[in-house]
Amino acid sequence: MTDLSGFRKEYLSSVLSESQMESDPMLQFEQWMEDAIRFGMPEPNAMILATSTREGKPSARCVLLKESNERGFVFFTNYQSRKGRELNANPFAALVFDWHEMERQIRIEGHVEKLSEKESDVYFHSRPISSQIGAWASPQSQIIDSRETLDNSFCQYEKKLTDYPSIPRPSYWGGFIVIPYLIEFWQGRPNRLHDRIVYYRNDENWQINRLAP
Repeated sequence: MTDLSGFRKEYLSSVLSESQMESDPMLQFEQWMEDAIRFGMPEPNAMILATSTREGKPSARCVLLKESNERGFVFFTNYQSRKGRELNANPFAALVFDWHEMERQIRIEGHVEKLSEKESDVYFHSRPISSQIGAWASPQSQIIDSRETLDNSFCQYEKKLTDYPSIPRPSYWGGFIVIPYLIEFWQGRPNRLHDRIVYYRNDENWQINRLAP
């Protein structure tokens, strides 16, 4: 058994105070995302997405944020994947951005809606052709016999779809938007007394509070 109890890291890089924060957490998120990009974080848009069944059985995985706007946080997936099925049954999710090198995290909870077909079409056709074919070839989250099965499926769809002037988007593939009702900004501080500033949605407004670490 690996003993991890001795691992310690002291957080010293920054301070987070209420006076620094934007009144709109989406603007604050954009500032922190820009900071992460300038810092050189690898894939700063990588986020943990947690979903659950209607009965409350959870699952989590890493996906890529493709857009943030005044409404929320957008990602794309196969609607027949495990996360797609769970979101269809229980349209709530949590997101976590872990920018450990910056000693920062962002935690989000929200209601989830599908994007319109038009919005999903626009993004689908912005992807590399190989990724468009891959969306057809992979029965995401389903058991398959082997890697060869997947590779053969890709080759078959590649032959079938490359004659199209524009590869159609599969009806089972598209976007979701997480519409937040909670966004927390976490900054590491010494002695495990971290700064935690949280926004709660109150009707159309946001209430800002500090949480104990």
